Amino acid sequence: MASIRELRSRIRSVQSTKKITKAQELIATSRITKAQARVAAAKPYSQEMTTVLSELASSAGSLDHPLLVERENPKRAAVLVVTSDRGMCGGYNSNVLKATRELLSLLGEEGKEPVLFVTGQKGLGYFSFRGTEVADSWTGFSQAPEYSDAATASNFLVDLFVAGSGTDVERPDGEGSLEGVDELHIVYTKFVSMLTQNPEVRRVAPLVVTEDDSDDADSKPSRNYDFEPSAENLLSSLLPKYVATRVYAALLDSSASESAARRTAMKAATDNAEELSTSLSREANQLRQAQITQEISEIVGGASALG
Repeated sequence: MASIRELRSRIRSVQSTKKITKAQELIATSRITKAQARVAAAKPYSQEMTTVLSELASSAGSLDHPLLVERENPKRAAVLVVTSDRGMCGGYNSNVLKATRELLSLLGEEGKEPVLFVTGQKGLGYFSFRGTEVADSWTGFSQAPEYSDAATASNFLVDLFVAGSGTDVERPDGEGSLEGVDELHIVYTKFVSMLTQNPEVRRVAPLVVTEDDSDDADSKPSRNYDFEPSAENLLSSLLPKYVATRVYAALLDSSASESAARRTAMKAATDNAEELSTSLSREANQLRQAQITQEISEIVGGASALG
């Protein structure tokens, strides 16, 4: 049985841990609101970009842009995995990495060679520890991604896709080159609610640009755009930006999901620390009471012997 000194030392340690987890919980809570606001602020741009591309697609007639054309016998598929830079967020990273493993297995069964790209230190560390080659990585912005971060990754990925397998593309940093790919996929975590965040696997390219097929699509008036320059030229300019927009939306969703997962994990850790502290305090009190009882018995016994 532990001594009172040992129990009190453990109580102090648990209480110190509780202060840390509580602080992390409060920080994550404050960041969720900001992350949700960023997701909401980015939606109008994404929706308008989709609308304009739909109009362009209908005006351009035959769509033969490389980002829209399915490749015959695709050989290489790029997979962008969105993880966090920090831990203490429960199953957030493990869930998205599990979805990544399933996607890699599926691509292998289809005869495609997966090429990994990672955002976040946790994903990079995971694949490095297992000896899995990562073609490129971007870190340091998982909690507050900017559009420029998404553009840096998406521009390189688009260049690889446009080049296609069998053609080398110079890396942005100038350190060598990388063979092109025939498909682009992204694995991220979609924010549903404070308690629910689901891993998502999406194909980014080849893109499918269609008119809005919702129930009220027929009731929406036509925009009647006049395109200058031609619709084909605008389509070529906007499609890479559309890919960057989708990657940015995935980064924002993942940022909100990371904060929500960290809040849930830290709240659970704080509650567990409180329960453990209470249990240890009760055990220490019982041990102290037993010692007091024994001391009183010894005093009474000694007094009786003297009498």
